[in-house]
Amino acid sequence: MFQTPTLVVIAALIGAGAVLNGAATQRWAAFAPDPATTDRLHALHVRFLDWEADEVPTDMPMNEKSVATSRRYLSPTTKRSAVVTLISGVPGSVSTHTPDVCYPGSGYRTLHAARKETVPLPGGKPASFYVADFEKKSATQQTRVRVRWAWTTDGTWVAPDSPRWQFARQLVSVPVLYKVYVVTTLPDDAGEERAEDDPVTKAFVAAAWSQYAAAFAP
Repeated sequence: MFQTPTLVVIAALIGAGAVLNGAATQRWAAFAPDPATTDRLHALHVRFLDWEADEVPTDMPMNEKSVATSRRYLSPTTKRSAVVTLISGVPGSVSTHTPDVCYPGSGYRTLHAARKETVPLPGGKPASFYVADFEKKSATQQTRVRVRWAWTTDGTWVAPDSPRWQFARQLVSVPVLYKVYVVTTLPDDAGEERAEDDPVTKAFVAAAWSQYAAAFAP
C-alpha cells in the first residue's frame, strides 16, 4: 500500500506533468498566446528602399500549432533579392528544425558552418543570430545561399547555444516562440572563403530584425 507522503508526491508529479503538457500543447486557454501579436508579425512587410514583397510558399517542416509566412523581397532596380520567413508556435517545435540540419537534409552542402553574429539595432537592443552558408549543385544549376536565423519571445533576437532547453524553461510564462530566417544568395564565383555581406545586404538584414522587433509594440 502507498503511504500518504508517497501519494502526495505522485499526485504532485502528475499535476506538474499535466501543467507542462498543457503549456506545451497550448491545450488550455491559460497558456494560449495573444493572437494579436502573432497576426501582426505574420502580416508584416519589411520596408527597405524600393524592394517589393511577394508572399511565397514555404516548404519548411511544420509541427502542430506552428505557422510559417514567407515573403520574397526583390528590388526592381538592382534585381537584388532576399527571402524572409517567420515561424511562430509552441517552443518545442519552433526551437528545432534549424537550417544547419534542414538544409543538408534537403541536398545542400554546408559551405560554412553556423556561427553567431550580432548587429546593433535602433533603440539600443542588438540582434544576435546564427549565420551559415550552403550550396546545392545539379547538372545545370548551382545555388549558393546565406541563411540567418534567430528566435524571440518579446522582440529581442537571440541565438542560444541550446534553444530547445532554453525556451522549454519559458513554456508557462511565454507560450509562443517566434523564429525568423533571412536568406540571401551568394555569388557563384565566391569561392570557398566566407565572403562578407555587402553594405546593402547588411542594411536589409538589420531592417528585417529591427522591424520585426518593433512589431511587438502595438
